[in-house]
Amino acid sequence: MRLHDYLHYWARINPENAFATVGDRSLTYAEAEASAYQVAQALTAAVEQGDRVAFLSKNSLEYAVMYFGAAIAGVVPVPMNYRLAPPEWEYIINDCGARVVIASAEFAEALAGVRGELSGVERFLVIGGAVDGWESYEDLVASQPAEPVDRTVTDDDDLYQMYTSGTTGRPKGAIIAHRALTSNVMQAFPVLRFDPGDRSLIVAPMYHAAAGIQVFSSIAQGAELLIHEDFNPVEVVRALDEENISASVLVPAMIQACLVLVPDVAERKYEDLKTIAYGASPIAEDTLRKAVAAFKCDFAQAFGMTETVAVLTWLSPADHRRALGGDTYLLLAAGRPALGTELRIVDEDGNDLPNGEVGEVLARGPQLMRGYWNMPDESAEALRGGWMHTGDAGKLDDEGYLFIMDRVKDMIVSGGENVYPRAVEDALFQHPAVADVAVIGIPDEQWGETVKAIVVLRDGESATDEELMEFCDGRLGGFQRPRSVDFIAELPRNASGKVLKRELREPFWVGHARRVAGV
Repeated sequence: MRLHDYLHYWARINPENAFATVGDRSLTYAEAEASAYQVAQALTAAVEQGDRVAFLSKNSLEYAVMYFGAAIAGVVPVPMNYRLAPPEWEYIINDCGARVVIASAEFAEALAGVRGELSGVERFLVIGGAVDGWESYEDLVASQPAEPVDRTVTDDDDLYQMYTSGTTGRPKGAIIAHRALTSNVMQAFPVLRFDPGDRSLIVAPMYHAAAGIQVFSSIAQGAELLIHEDFNPVEVVRALDEENISASVLVPAMIQACLVLVPDVAERKYEDLKTIAYGASPIAEDTLRKAVAAFKCDFAQAFGMTETVAVLTWLSPADHRRALGGDTYLLLAAGRPALGTELRIVDEDGNDLPNGEVGEVLARGPQLMRGYWNMPDESAEALRGGWMHTGDAGKLDDEGYLFIMDRVKDMIVSGGENVYPRAVEDALFQHPAVADVAVIGIPDEQWGETVKAIVVLRDGESATDEELMEFCDGRLGGFQRPRSVDFIAELPRNASGKVLKRELREPFWVGHARRVAGV
């Protein structure tokens, strides 16, 4: 099964049904298929099969159609996080070898400062405006015939390349094949269930794995995407109540914002709303209870990672009802393995551990990535023995529930966004007063975790916390910047010189049983 097979099927079965709506713009399935063919024709003329194309935009109709058009053409889109800083976009574009960059107007202008460093890019296409030196994406697509292209794409071909990072902060391009994506879509069916014509509210950014699995699962079942460009809690609550929404995927910070910032959230009816799925960061028990009472629907949690398309485990609606009915310990769980997924917990030597003991979480299933782009050693290490080594520390109970205890890696999840401490540390090291620095995640009720920097100043130098936080402006994306800074005389290190981040984190996590969960 290939991604575009879903679109072709529903364009035949229900051609007049709505495919997607953004504001006052919408496409039927027949129109979306025609537009996807035009995108495929444009990409086929521009690049070879298997080439990478960078895509930089907020949520849009173009984003949804692009994925399917690229799939038809056998071209591999590289969706980029628009919240990153231009130097980080530069690295990703150059690393993936993109021959074409497609960007919305605001980001096309932001790329101006690094455009000269993008030596491999042959064409720059802008969406939604005119920018000097950029071609119009809309004009190019509109000029193409809405016809199949002369390329053969199999389910073993690369579908997209989504960038993630390890503890080094060096972005890695996770390569996802059609087969892995369509397998994960099937694994999501028991939770993200739609009837043809149901509406699926897309709020999470479409460069993110969580939004991706929602988009593709919705289209696989003939549902309509109601796409919001940005997250606005008032608009989300209104849509969930008034726009016949059947399901949505939200990160806990979004759920919390809806509860706190929308006064009448609990008074609305949500008559069509069946399920809210959440993931990418923890959710507090009190927040979950309030959300269930307010939205009057089922809740489900997903745990996974970009390297596994999106989902490895589900904490199902039935699990949530059981937890809220008395077995509250289940709210600390990440769920049980998705269909066709196996989990192991191993020690440092790769030996299986008994239930209840904490070790690294390993996963195996049809949704695993092919590997990291141009990183054979890292790919072999991550996928050794055919198991994805997640870098998360967890345990299994006797019922098969996975409990994530901490991170083997030091990644921070803030508001559903992955923050890699090394990138923040590298930025702070550029400040002349900083002698040493370690970045950790600390608990935050709204965002799950926020970024804290622990700084050692150079002898004779001074700096304030506000000064260091402002220093990161322009060097890091907004979600990556530290929200607090502590000063310390010396960072704790082990005998080999590695900073003991667990020791730094521990005082802030006292009383917080749930350390991490996410996609």
